[in-house]
Amino acid sequence: MFKYAGVVINNESSEVDKIFTYKIPKNLMNLIRIGQRVKVPFGRGNKMVFGFIIELYETYESTYNIKNIDSICDDFTVLREKDIELINLMRKKYICTYLDCIKLIIPTAINRGMKQKTSNKIFIKNRLTDKYNREPYSNIFFAVENNNGKYSKSELSKNFKLSLSSINTLIKHDFLSADKKIIDRYNQKKYKKYCEKKLNENQQFAVNKIINSNKNKFLIHGVTGSGKTEIYMNLVNIMMKQGKDSIVLVPEIALTPQTVERFKGRFGDKIAVFHSGLSDGERYDEWIRVKTNKVKIAVGARSAIFLPFSNLGMIIIDEEHETSYKSEITPKYTAVEVGIIKSNLENCKLVLGSATPSLETYYKCTNKEMEIITISKRADGAKFPKISIVDMKEELALNNKSMFSGLLLNEIHRTLSKGDQIILFLNRRGHSTFVSCRKCGYVFKCEHCDISLTYHSGINKLICHYCGNTKNLTSICPKCGSKYVKYFGVGTEKIEKEINKIFTGAKTLRMDYDTTRRKNAYEIIYNKFKAGEADILIGTQMVAKGLDFKNVTLVGVIAADLSLNLPDYRANERTFQLINQVSGRAGRGLKEGRVIIQTYNSESNAIIAAANNDYLGFYEEEIKIRKSMEYPPFSDIFLINISSKNEDLLIKSTQNISLLLKNIIKEYSNIKMLGPCPCVISKIKEMFRWQIILKGKINHEFAAYMKKFLYECIKNDYNDIRISVDINPISLL
Repeated sequence: MFKYAGVVINNESSEVDKIFTYKIPKNLMNLIRIGQRVKVPFGRGNKMVFGFIIELYETYESTYNIKNIDSICDDFTVLREKDIELINLMRKKYICTYLDCIKLIIPTAINRGMKQKTSNKIFIKNRLTDKYNREPYSNIFFAVENNNGKYSKSELSKNFKLSLSSINTLIKHDFLSADKKIIDRYNQKKYKKYCEKKLNENQQFAVNKIINSNKNKFLIHGVTGSGKTEIYMNLVNIMMKQGKDSIVLVPEIALTPQTVERFKGRFGDKIAVFHSGLSDGERYDEWIRVKTNKVKIAVGARSAIFLPFSNLGMIIIDEEHETSYKSEITPKYTAVEVGIIKSNLENCKLVLGSATPSLETYYKCTNKEMEIITISKRADGAKFPKISIVDMKEELALNNKSMFSGLLLNEIHRTLSKGDQIILFLNRRGHSTFVSCRKCGYVFKCEHCDISLTYHSGINKLICHYCGNTKNLTSICPKCGSKYVKYFGVGTEKIEKEINKIFTGAKTLRMDYDTTRRKNAYEIIYNKFKAGEADILIGTQMVAKGLDFKNVTLVGVIAADLSLNLPDYRANERTFQLINQVSGRAGRGLKEGRVIIQTYNSESNAIIAAANNDYLGFYEEEIKIRKSMEYPPFSDIFLINISSKNEDLLIKSTQNISLLLKNIIKEYSNIKMLGPCPCVISKIKEMFRWQIILKGKINHEFAAYMKKFLYECIKNDYNDIRISVDINPISLL
């Protein structure tokens, strides 16, 4: 019999990031379980707070007076024992707190006391007797009879000006019923049946290999259009037949409608959908459905990997290379890493899929840490699109100052005349990327961030893409007073505007952050384009990932070198992935596709390799550079970001930290220090930013020691300085 419980307190302070022991009162001894949420007295004032039971003990020796657990909060455990194992591992790996991890695993609505939505609608239960067949009861009965099950007690009273007391009397005497019914908030939309397709030889080989192998981690390196989704659905179907559950992750909410359409069309309502675009109520309901074993499959973005399936058999991570699988807030986990941990903890299969795997994942395959399955042909015999690289320097020499090359304009004309569809990709939203005075060179910048403001013509305002600050546009330069204010650069808004001007008969849609802010906006745009209600889809990286439109025969990449010019060691890899992925949207049906890649850097290895669909060639070249520069996967990067509103204090503190760090790392021959220096974007939301980078073999113990050391360094200025650390960040910007 357990008499004591180890409880993690629901408190953000790192000072209480430990397990507190509480005594289990006799009335709760047979009810307490690991993973429950409980109410406990905490602190000197014994304030009642929530906590989470993660350990149970039969005996406990202490000189302190141990407090009692007050009560159990829910009629179910919010954490499984496997979740607690995961929390312990993540806490070490991502140098975060217990509570940081717990908040990933349970919906935030639970701590706010949210329950399933219910309704007490009024129905007729028995006919009125003579005793009650008089005013005001007959009026109530008449109102209910004509609106049976439409109103609750309060609604009935308010809408018909009836006595609530009289309504309660009729309920009490069984003439009316007010039965509590659960109102489901999750997606109950019915989808067209998605028939199972016969797998080709490559697809069947992949399924057999994954199911029959003794290994449990796989990479499907399949070219765009190779039919990876059909493989996933067959794997999920096999898991269901074995009574096991599956999680399917996609990198963007934009991909969720397409994936949900296919999976719900195949498997019906046995699917939960889970991503950040849902309301708190919808997320809570989907979590409860998983918790109570009412669904066998979950489809969603990275947070869906933490759903509490009781018999997990398969985790599938599509487009595994995508940076959106990395969390940018603490804990800074990646879904792929968590997938690897969970596959070990829960003894389930992990399947990663990508046409352009991350270098780290492919390197794992070469080291036999993961099984690789290569598919080099498109499904159904579809041909790869014909890809052309256009050097925009040559276009300029021909006096073409347009954002569109002559070849791309001709191909758009030709494609529209055939009734086919087009995708135009530019990884930059807005109308113009900056606004400047041609006389004095003044650039309109955000007053809170060290970044130029982007002009958005739809609302006729300048917007900061980092803090969201908006500013009215003026035609007068605030520095020199001249009228020579001009827009520079191109964004998706400007592309759409120019396309509408040139191709007046064409219907366009735009998919970027600005057009997809509203709930279900992704699904609306996706369905419109799929239904042929638009000829041209213009978008940012949202359109580059996994979307499958059979009638798209032309893809135009407007500025292929945008990501190439970023001061980041992953710049080449990102460029290759984006171009290869967006090119793969063309010619996915029976019609042959065409891709036009516009660039000012036509000699780039990343662009040439992407145009030739040559992943191995790119990988072999890039992995040599990574090794020579000691970048991942050959070493780790420990990024220390230090920020403050007080620039002088920030610089002084950063320099002090760097001097102390130099002395510490002298003892570690395999760790080097770079910096300190200002971040590439040196100010965001009024916070000045500096960084220090440590490169080398960073183990959990060293990382934990570093974090403790850094917080000790700023303890006297804790309220004025922030420190953020990340191991192998997605970007060094």
